[in-house]
This record gives sequence, structure tokens and C-alpha cells, in this order.
Amino acid sequence: MSAYDPHRLVNLAAMSLVRDEALAISSLEYLPMELYPPLFMAAFSGRHSETLKAMVQAWPFARLPLGGLMQKPHQGTIQAVLDGLDVLLAQKVHPRRCKLRVLDLRNTGQDFWNMWSGDMDHVPSSSLMAPVAEDMSQTKHPLTPLVVYIELCLKTKTSIKFLTYLLRWVEQRKGSMHLCCKKIKIISRSKENIKKILSMVKLNCVQEVELSLTQKLSTLAKFASLLGKMRNVQRLLLSPIHGSVAGEQDHQALVQFTSQILRLQYLRDLRMEGPSFLEGRLNQMLRCLKTSLYNISITNCLLTESDLTHLSQCWNICQLKGLNLNGVTLTNFHPELLQVLLEKVAGTLEELDLNLCGIMDSHLMAILPVLSSCSQLRVLSLCGNLISMTVLKSLLRHTDRLSALSLELYPAPRESYSSLGILHQERLAQLKAELWEFLTDLGRPRKICVSPSPCPHCGDDMCDHLSPSA
Repeated sequence: MSAYDPHRLVNLAAMSLVRDEALAISSLEYLPMELYPPLFMAAFSGRHSETLKAMVQAWPFARLPLGGLMQKPHQGTIQAVLDGLDVLLAQKVHPRRCKLRVLDLRNTGQDFWNMWSGDMDHVPSSSLMAPVAEDMSQTKHPLTPLVVYIELCLKTKTSIKFLTYLLRWVEQRKGSMHLCCKKIKIISRSKENIKKILSMVKLNCVQEVELSLTQKLSTLAKFASLLGKMRNVQRLLLSPIHGSVAGEQDHQALVQFTSQILRLQYLRDLRMEGPSFLEGRLNQMLRCLKTSLYNISITNCLLTESDLTHLSQCWNICQLKGLNLNGVTLTNFHPELLQVLLEKVAGTLEELDLNLCGIMDSHLMAILPVLSSCSQLRVLSLCGNLISMTVLKSLLRHTDRLSALSLELYPAPRESYSSLGILHQERLAQLKAELWEFLTDLGRPRKICVSPSPCPHCGDDMCDHLSPSA
């Protein structure tokens, strides 16, 4: 940071001003709008309630992205903001400077605060002017009533208590406020608290749901009716779900859950982590889908050959962009099954994750022709599978024509291991050098990762990148 940094000086001035709350409040009418964000951040971090209350009533932007400052909500500071809103809503004529129409409590808005605080390293160039442009457009078309955006994360008793208080506060002012909740994440096991909170939310506004409490199918079934009311859900994540469909009770629970999936007419992204109940019953789940999926993820579970056949025959995957079967063992499956599945999605597929699937040379050789026709493929991950050096080279040759392919994650060649399955680092280094030469001969610059363990974001210390020049 240079000796003269205007942003640094502004932040220091804001921290100095906020120490004298009476002076800070009396200065609001004359402050340039550029000083409001740093002053608000100083007041929020210092828990200066009266200053926060006054600033809300004079906020010169259409949106207050409070969620970006609420990593650990403090009820006193949040209450000050709500008190300021109460004063604002009670006024028949809003203050001249106040443009506030949206209170955003989602974990977003960091770009807004970073920009005004001078932390430009964390602000994408495309968003540098976004807060100002957005606020100018919304000022011309003010929203009525005031909109409150929120994401529900039902995890701890503290978070549930805070959300209960907040939702009740909004409910009591429903004539002048509109609550919009598009994302719900449920981790808590307190069913009564969860149902109480969800009863205060307009479930048809929800677009993304993550259920991480469903350790049993019967538990999932108890939330099925609530899920069915979220008819605009586009993304559904379930994890993990233990236990197979053993008896009549489990069968009824599965029917109860899948019957509600029928109501999700906008579902595009379905992700299931460890859904052991699906073994031999994937078709029952697929039949309930009423839309074309863009992404499907079924991971860390057992599937049958008939499950994979039903998936390849399902009309819902004709526009699929992402396919993730990480941890689904395909070792004993007929190699052509995976080929048929990929043929169905070759025209649209962008991401393919087959990590830890027990894929061997025969499986990979069967899909090489169809892989080379996946013209939209951007990400290909095959880590944790046992593939020979010869077949790995063949894979690189077949995928060389895929110009969109930008992230390639491959396993260490089978020849890197001893007969006892022990990895030999020196041998692996030799094989990587051989692959580097092979890529150089192919002629097109590529960046691939070859690792003995899955490396989804190239963060593994054992992952080397091969990137020959053209």
C-alpha cells in the first residue's frame, strides 16, 4: 500500500467519525454517498447502534447488502438496522436522500463493500461499477413494498433462534415488506423448529434446497410434503441418505418422497450424495422427473446395471450438461453401458466426473469414440481409476480435438504401482515425463493433472501438471 492511499484515509476518517455518534449522525445529511459504505462498515464492526439506525434511514443506495457483513450475526447491530427500517417505514414521506428499497441478508454483497473500502484485489473487474449502476436504475423504479432477501441455513440452535426472530419481525410488517427466500439449507435435526420456520416462508419462492439431515429414508419422507410445496425449486441436493429399502415402511417412505418430486416442475439440477436407497430403484426416481435436467449427480452409492440402463434411456437427460457418478462402482458393469449413456448426452455434456468408479481399460476403450464427439466438454475427471499407460495415451489422443476441454484430471498410470498396489514415485515421475513428450508431439497446448488420488481443484500436493507448449 502506498504512503498516500485515498481509500485508507477514508477508512481512517470513518473510524474516527464513528467514535462520536452524535457528530456522525448529524453529519449524515452532508456526507457524500461515497463515504456511506465505509462509515457503515465502521459502525457495524464497532457496534455503534445509534449510528447504524440513523444511516439506514438515510441510505443513498437502493440496496443494502447487509448479509456480506454478517458472518457472525450480532443481535444488537441487526436490531439497530431493523429499528432504522421501522422508523423509515413509519414515515409517510421518505427522507430526501434515502433510496433504500432492498435489504439483502444473503451471504453476498462482498464486492460492494470491497469496492467502497478500497480492497480492489477481491473485486472482479466486471463488477466494479455494478452497485452504482444497479442503484441508479432501481432509484428510477422504486420497489414497493421494501424487499428482504434471505437465505435460510437451519444448522445450530443459535441460527434457528435468530432466523425465527427475523422472520417474525418481517411477518409483523408484511403489509410494507416482502420476504424473498430462494435458498434453503437444512442441517439441523430439530424437526419441529424446522417446520415452524418454514411455515413463515413462502415456499413457492424457493429455488434451491439442500437437505443434509436425511440419514434415514423415513426422515426424508417427513419433509416430503414441504418439498412438494416448493414448486419452483430448480436445484435439489440430498446428502447423505443411509439404509436400503428393506421393508414395507421404507417402500412407503420412498413412494411418499418420489410423489412430491412430481410437483417440482422446474427442477434442473439433481444431486444425491450416498443415496443407498437408489440401488435397483433409480427408475422409480427418474419416472417422477417432469423436466429436462441440466445436471445430475449420484455419488458414493451402489447402482445396478439396470439403473445405468434406465438412466441412459431417460428422456430427461437429453440436455444434460453435467454428469457426476463419483464413487459409483462400475467395475463389473458391461463396458457398453457407459458408452450408451454418453452417446445420449454427447451433444450437450460439459462436465464429466467418473472419479473412483473402478473404471478399467475395457470401460475406457469402450467410451473413447463417444468421448471424442463430446464437443462441449470442458471438464473431464477420471482420478482414482486403474488405467494403463497405453490406454491413457489413447485417451489423450482422442480428446485432443476437444477445443473446449480446459480441465483434465487423470489417475496415475497402472504401471506406477507394484503388484501389491504400492505407488512408486520414481516410476510415476518417469511416466509423467513420457506423457509430457506425448502431449508435445500432439502439438496442441494442454494443461492436465495426473495424480494417484482425486484432485478436483488441482490442490493435491501429489498432483503434477503437464502443460507443453505448442
